[in-house]
Amino acid sequence: MKKTIVAAAFAVASMVAAPMAHAEQFVTVLTGGTSGVYYPLGVALSKLYADSIPDVRTSVQSTKASVENLNLLQQERGEVAFALGDSVADAWAGNEEAGFRQKLDKIRGLAAVYPNFIQIVARKDSGIATLADLKGKRVSVGAPKSGTELNARKVFGAAGMTYDDFGKVEYLPFGESVELMKNRQLDATLLSAGLGVSAIRDLASTTDITIVEVPPEVVEKIGEPVFISEKVPAGTYNGVDKDTPTVAIINFLVTREGLSDDVVYEMTKQMFEKKDQLVSAHSAAQGIDLKTAAKGMPLPLHPGAEKYYKEQGAL
Repeated sequence: MKKTIVAAAFAVASMVAAPMAHAEQFVTVLTGGTSGVYYPLGVALSKLYADSIPDVRTSVQSTKASVENLNLLQQERGEVAFALGDSVADAWAGNEEAGFRQKLDKIRGLAAVYPNFIQIVARKDSGIATLADLKGKRVSVGAPKSGTELNARKVFGAAGMTYDDFGKVEYLPFGESVELMKNRQLDATLLSAGLGVSAIRDLASTTDITIVEVPPEVVEKIGEPVFISEKVPAGTYNGVDKDTPTVAIINFLVTREGLSDDVVYEMTKQMFEKKDQLVSAHSAAQGIDLKTAAKGMPLPLHPGAEKYYKEQGAL
């Protein structure tokens, strides 16, 4: 009888243990609008994780990007997200004006990835060539309180401008802004995205455009280390025939507490070992570099990511 009881107990324990040992981890990748860079990279990252990490099932969610993504992570409604560096810092600090009602204490760093170039694009026939020329014009600044829109406030503020200086302000995502520019209902739009973003390529294929300069002295006045002076190289878009000074900001991949160290370790490892798959999805991924992935992180690293960087001598 004792043998029967022991055998039964062992069988029950085995039945319980088996599904636990092979429990699937769901990983939702939070991205941005489908015409930006976050989305194609998120799709590629999702496929990479699903193909490379055992017992992981993935999905991709298109969102309003940085601010929404970070709030969704805090609510445990996603596992990894793309976000701009200033939004990450604001989320960790709990900056209500930036869209965070309280400190987002559950979010954790995974990697610094590539720089977003703040690209102010104008119709050439609008006569806009400088920031000052935007006064009185119809301008889209990105979805309300998105990472792009927060960037717009800081750039225009550093140039001594406010939204009141514009003739009309639209709060629209990339794709909608471009459609209005094609139809001559907008003069300019600001996009915070990787170089070669599809929305601007689409616009430049049918409309003569100008990239508006953001001089280095304006970048200095922003006064935050995550903002750096950069250039949009000649040839990035059709009709752009000279290097144009602008401002860039580092993007981060962010995860949250509650995910196992082993899963986040593999997420970090696979991203770097199979980076070529991300580059195939969008050229912006060329900016992903193991040497700088753990630098400038405005919040604590997840222990799983930290383990990988220590093994690679990158931390």
